Amino acid sequence: YKEFKEFLKSAGPHLVVADFSAKWCGPCKMIRPFVHGLAVRYENVLFCNVDVDLAGDVADLCHIVSMPTFQFFMRGEKVSVAKKYSLVLL
Repeated sequence: YKEFKEFLKSAGPHLVVADFSAKWCGPCKMIRPFVHGLAVRYENVLFCNVDVDLAGDVADLCHIVSMPTFQFFMRGEKVSVAKKYSLVLL
């Protein structure tokens, strides 16, 4: 969790999109190219992937109950949460 918080802090005023997923998660694999496209399109936004199996403490503290889940942070604070269906509208 410490590394995640440090990453959020180092992002400064930039929007951070945290993608909570797992290697075995089919929907996570399906949406990955879309998320990559967003990362290329929005260069000022920082994207990070949080593998819930490797960073269970972060997933627990962020209240992740399903995947994929996307949480948005600014200045180290959560500002929003999105599921795949809401991202498709972008």
